[in-house]
Amino acid sequence: MGYRATQQHEPEPELRFSDTELRDLAVAWTALSVAFALLLAPVHRGGASLGFFVTMVGLSFVTVGVGFLLHEIAHKVVAIEHGQLAEFRADYQMLFLALMGALVGFLFAAPGAVYHRGRVTQRENALIALAGPVTNLLLALLFLPMVLFPGIIGTVGQMGIWINLFLAAFNMIPFGPLDGKSVLEWHKGVFALVFVPSAALALFVIFRVGMF
Repeated sequence: MGYRATQQHEPEPELRFSDTELRDLAVAWTALSVAFALLLAPVHRGGASLGFFVTMVGLSFVTVGVGFLLHEIAHKVVAIEHGQLAEFRADYQMLFLALMGALVGFLFAAPGAVYHRGRVTQRENALIALAGPVTNLLLALLFLPMVLFPGIIGTVGQMGIWINLFLAAFNMIPFGPLDGKSVLEWHKGVFALVFVPSAALALFVIFRVGMF
């Protein structure tokens, strides 16, 4: 996830999705959903039944779909608001790595990036970067009331909280193309304000509350 910037003269940007972008979003959505299902229901290691794994794939399509798609769309919308031309492109090597990592119990969720072109300041770069993780944190809050309900609704709520906290914390890591690097380079205080609670909440859910 994340974004990368280039600079050149372009026509006025607008919010639209090309066929290539829609294809890449669909491929990344599918691959991430399967990767999360493999992580949460490791049928390949005898940790879950095939039926439970199939159920988890379906639930991941919903929860990962919301978290991943809105994360990337948030990058795109904020980039366009700052005069950028922006499109998502999947990174097929990273998607393969995500699937392989999930098989051994680790998920590297960097399925691609929103690439944007146009004049941009360091602050604007950081705001575009922040849009994705902040969206995931807000989504985690929206999923929170669902855990009060029994059955499938409660499970969707739990998955939605965990997945969105994971995406927020992971993407705020200040490394490589991830969002956190641009934020840290712009303002250390803002970086800490978003990264520390994201990471703390994600770790708390994983190690103290549990994913289910």
